[in-house]
Amino acid sequence: MKCIARLRSRRVIQDHLLRSSNEAAVGGGCCWANLPRELLWEVLLRIEDSESSWPQRKNVVACAGVCRSWRIIIKQIVKVPQLSGKLTFPISVKQPGPKDSILQCFIKRNRSTQTYYLYLGLTNSLLDVGKFLLAARKCRRPTCTDYIISLQAEDISKGSNAYVGRLRSNFLGTKFSVFDGQPPHAGAKMGKSKSSRLANLKQVSPRVPSGNYPMAHISYELNTLGSRGPRRMQCSMNTIPATSIGPGGLAPTQAEFSLNNVNPSPSNPIFHSKSASLENFLSGPLSYQKNGGLVMTNKAPRWHEQLQCWCLNFHGRVTVASVKNFQLVASPEDGPAGPEHNKIILQFGKVGKDLFTMDYQYPISAFQAFAICLSSFDTKIACE
Repeated sequence: MKCIARLRSRRVIQDHLLRSSNEAAVGGGCCWANLPRELLWEVLLRIEDSESSWPQRKNVVACAGVCRSWRIIIKQIVKVPQLSGKLTFPISVKQPGPKDSILQCFIKRNRSTQTYYLYLGLTNSLLDVGKFLLAARKCRRPTCTDYIISLQAEDISKGSNAYVGRLRSNFLGTKFSVFDGQPPHAGAKMGKSKSSRLANLKQVSPRVPSGNYPMAHISYELNTLGSRGPRRMQCSMNTIPATSIGPGGLAPTQAEFSLNNVNPSPSNPIFHSKSASLENFLSGPLSYQKNGGLVMTNKAPRWHEQLQCWCLNFHGRVTVASVKNFQLVASPEDGPAGPEHNKIILQFGKVGKDLFTMDYQYPISAFQAFAICLSSFDTKIACE
């Protein structure tokens, strides 16, 4: 009888614990979710204000992982990079940079593995370890080159949960297209290519957004043997309106990563049709449709008589002369150039054998800036 009583008491205790855990899960997942909202808001707000830079900012990310109620408040407190100038969550690399300051980053190249790593600079020193942001791997193909961009340095593939997007070039390395793995804005149309169709057929993962959304086109002017001087490049941003750089202008901002797999059915006409705009861009002459998108061009360098070379003022952020170095500014499509067209949106330059700086600001994101800089690494048969 005593054994039966003990078994019954254990069952009662186990049932009570199970019921308590279920109630906690419904209420937010932990006992911390029961804190008064005003007190919780004040505590998280102080953590956000005190941990303003990495690596201390990881505490803000940790708070968002405590439970659902904490995560909701943290997402309300933490502002987008455009307003705060801070990169906090992974989605921050897909959001426009700050308007009133420049985010200083650097890229490390690994020649043996054909990989590139983007880091956020934590200090003004070029020897800074940095905060890892993105990684890219170069994939050579018979008629083009792909750069797969990922959130993880160890898993760079289009079938990964960390897949962000890719950069594709034409055969000559003079024209590039940047693709986003998820819709950059509501109503975005997905372009199709052979690689994206294969990814859909394989069904690599139900959580992988294997989309193929064109978001930018990059073109380098033909310049055989450098007869026309330094490189000339132009970037057409499909998802950023030209009005975004003007007073009161806004650039689209992604709020979070999509977890739904983009898997169009064979009955969808988009699945069967080829991306005509992409093929025309990669094979045709340099021409952009005036659809109101932002167009950026590289700032023209000046010839230095004493040094006998082309020079640009990188304000100490570039120390090694290279054909890859550039600065991008907004190009006025119609009418005279205003002060907003003199502001450097992106600058990229060499500081070591396999070390490069990348500084960017609004209206482009770290992902867009990284993709543009990757195009400068690619071999260009007809440009130099």
